[in-house]
Amino acid sequence: MNDDLNTTGGAAVRHVHKNPEVPQTRPAAVDRIKSIDELAEICEAEKSAGRTVVLAHGAFDLLHLGHVRHLEAARKLGDVLIVTVTADAFIKKGPDRPVFPEMLRAEMVAALECVDWSGIHRDASAEDMLRRVRPSVYVKGSDYANASEDVTGKIIAEREAVESYGGRIAFTDDVVFSSSKLINDHVLTRDPGAQDIIRTMKAPDRRARVFDLIENIADTKALFVGETILDEYVYVQQLGRTAKGNHVSTRYLETEIFAGGVIAAANQAAGLVGEVTVLTCLGNDGMEQLVRSALHPKVRLEVVQLDDKPTINKRRYLTKPNSPREHLHKLFEVTNLDQEPIAETYHEQIRNEIKRLTPEHDVMVVCDFGHGMIDSDTVNVIQNAPLFVAVNAQANSANHGFNLITKYDKSDLMCIDEPEARLCARDATSPIDFVIRDILMRQVEAERIIVTQGSKGSICVDRQGEVTEVPGFAYDPVDTIGAGDAFLAVAAPLLSAGGNNEDVCFIANVVGGMKVNVVGHRSGLDKGSLLKSIKSLLT
Repeated sequence: MNDDLNTTGGAAVRHVHKNPEVPQTRPAAVDRIKSIDELAEICEAEKSAGRTVVLAHGAFDLLHLGHVRHLEAARKLGDVLIVTVTADAFIKKGPDRPVFPEMLRAEMVAALECVDWSGIHRDASAEDMLRRVRPSVYVKGSDYANASEDVTGKIIAEREAVESYGGRIAFTDDVVFSSSKLINDHVLTRDPGAQDIIRTMKAPDRRARVFDLIENIADTKALFVGETILDEYVYVQQLGRTAKGNHVSTRYLETEIFAGGVIAAANQAAGLVGEVTVLTCLGNDGMEQLVRSALHPKVRLEVVQLDDKPTINKRRYLTKPNSPREHLHKLFEVTNLDQEPIAETYHEQIRNEIKRLTPEHDVMVVCDFGHGMIDSDTVNVIQNAPLFVAVNAQANSANHGFNLITKYDKSDLMCIDEPEARLCARDATSPIDFVIRDILMRQVEAERIIVTQGSKGSICVDRQGEVTEVPGFAYDPVDTIGAGDAFLAVAAPLLSAGGNNEDVCFIANVVGGMKVNVVGHRSGLDKGSLLKSIKSLLT
């Protein structure tokens, strides 16, 4: 290669004359990031030319030497290596993960000499992508060689997907590093309380007890009672203040409608327990099909139809985020809610349904949003039911100050957030453990009260006065809607199965941390993701 140095005009410019016999530099890493459809075309062309295509898939969140050796070993199994990374929205390695966004992770693996192409897979599992790309060989690390040790249970489905078109799965065997451990030890900064509880839970007996507790509710039958709320997200672009007024002008972009309220809570529980039944009220407005379409396969819906009322709808206007991990900015909310009392005939039907369904279940979870479904007589039926009863009475803008947890005299679990606890106790400043133990516990006969505190975690006080505080693990939420309901939905069956307060709050805090990384109710909880998140935290 010959160089000429031109200093015309005072600026040194080097002109490079390329030798056509010298191989040219391959495209930059970012230019070798392709869509899944493009990778499928590349794979087909390479296989048609007689070459063996190898595909490796994973999070690759904090690329390290173990990854490099894994991919180098994968490259030796064929002629072309494709590496796909899991998109941010589908990484289930615990709160605050991934550390590196999807484009950076895809570019980092593409920059490796052994990697020919990379891509981003936007799904929680790889089976569909494998059937589309159809690599000759699908490669995983040695930690997946024993299918029984895969907490997600997905390696078997991935093997079946690859073998369905004649491909094969292979496992590399080299030094194993843990991205989660490296991130936990050297990247993420957690407050001392969170570090303490993680160290406690890392003890082999505690870790095993946590996983066993989750397995113990696999056959639990849970009854959820409460209002269905249609959570409607209207995404807009802010245009600024109008020329003829002092209000903000926006441009409509799109709308998403989620089945929320008790439906969202039940869907969370369905990922862990055996069976779920929901008893709820819906309006005579054609929304039942939408609600049914949002149900987890394990959820059975029992509906009391209110012929004279609409299904509750809360429409939130918000700016559309630029990425899946950007916090949602909500502008304002419009609630479609008929606040006239529900007719007694409907209340009687609700009470009769609770009595009918109670013997079929192990635990009842009450999501009381204060919109009229649960009156005082229904409260009496609930709190005297012969099974484990967990209740939440939510304070929101439509019922503020009128739907306090003290409407229930007794239960096995009362779960509310800190503002609700302080509103009920009429105490804005005292330490929260004092508020629970010395005020609320004297007003109700609850076996335990758990107060959720957002990113700070949760605090539990039981009837014996024992206080248990467990810090939270999520610090950069995308959307906080439904996080408290998810906490309750998981804590109730875990406690009913005999879990102790600290273990239950730890697990439920992880669930809450996972929930705040989901927009609305786009996805629910599944056992594999929860186990993987806990395993990641405790690595």
